[in-house]
Amino acid sequence: MIGKLPNDVLNALLETIPLEFSVVDENDKVLGWNKHKTRIFKRPVGVVGKDVRDCHPKKSLGKVEQILKEMKEGKRDKASFWIDLPVGENKEKHKILIQYFALRDSDGKYLGCLEVTQDIADIQKIRGEKRLLD
Repeated sequence: MIGKLPNDVLNALLETIPLEFSVVDENDKVLGWNKHKTRIFKRPVGVVGKDVRDCHPKKSLGKVEQILKEMKEGKRDKASFWIDLPVGENKEKHKILIQYFALRDSDGKYLGCLEVTQDIADIQKIRGEKRLLD
């Protein structure tokens, strides 16, 4: 990153960006996440410091472990998938995009993983153009 953000600005930015994220370290321990109150996939606060495997359903655990293993080995930097999930009061199905990104230092050393979740249902509806302030 170019420049340095004050902590209050950085925290506001992390809570404002239009996606949810979780961060795990190189030992697969959960470091933290944003949007705690409004997350699609809620996590109990007690998960901080615990193994990331405690945050995923058993049916997807093997794939999560494979992705993390490949990232640690340098074979993968990103994994993307999407699911249809009932969201909101009406439980209307929304397309949820989930992406894992390897976190690496400037020498390529694996530092951990960023998991990003985004409800893309409204994005999928975009057609044509809309210019600034239109």
